[in-house]
Amino acid sequence: MDRVFKALADPTRRRLLDRLRERNGQTLGELCDGIGMKRQSATQHLALLEAGNLISTLRRGREKLHFLNPVPLYEIQERWIDKFERPRLRMLSSIKHQAEEDMNYTPSFVYVTYIESTPERVWEVLTDAELTAAYWGHSNVSDWNPGSRWEHRRTDGTGIADVVGTVLESVPGRRLVSTWLAPGDEETADSSRVTFDIEPHGQIVRLTLIHENLADDAERDEAAAGWTAVISNLKSFIETGHALPEAPWDMPHSTAPSH
Repeated sequence: MDRVFKALADPTRRRLLDRLRERNGQTLGELCDGIGMKRQSATQHLALLEAGNLISTLRRGREKLHFLNPVPLYEIQERWIDKFERPRLRMLSSIKHQAEEDMNYTPSFVYVTYIESTPERVWEVLTDAELTAAYWGHSNVSDWNPGSRWEHRRTDGTGIADVVGTVLESVPGRRLVSTWLAPGDEETADSSRVTFDIEPHGQIVRLTLIHENLADDAERDEAAAGWTAVISNLKSFIETGHALPEAPWDMPHSTAPSH
């Protein structure tokens, strides 16, 4: 948390975050052109923002794209704001992520969080039906083999699946990719897709979420609120054995597309 506040303390770094809020997924050159800054200076500021986990990066060919990462901001909200001003300031948990580049190449969302755990444990908490029910409010059910169907089922006894899809890639402890569809929707090459990348980071784990191929601004806003809550709850569940005080049914149940 100290790194987050250090990164936010500088007005230049806040301007860079504002630029990413306006248009996510920018290259170093685009960020420099937008605020009239030299590349060396911008690189130093971006390194501090990445150290504070306020931005994340993704390689696309030779380009390095920068994305606003709202998870630490959500954790600040949960710790110091929601406890006192939850009804009036609830909208702070919605972070807009917009990109003007082709959605076939630029992810809609790139969230990064660091968890005191092992890759094997993070994988288990993402894929075990009982564990996902404990912190997500839904059970993720599948055998998690490539090509298999998976379902995001309600835990109210009905067994109804609010999200369904196909497992595209599955490397236990490392990577999970699947399509995310509303039941009854036809799966296509442009279907919404979610990727979890799990990487050792010293003695902890770096978890990266990429959610791409969302339909429009409203769908991106809904996904932003849902994923921010889910990732924070997952982190708390792994590190403490308990979900956040907010009950699972108070969070967005699903980040599935509405179309």
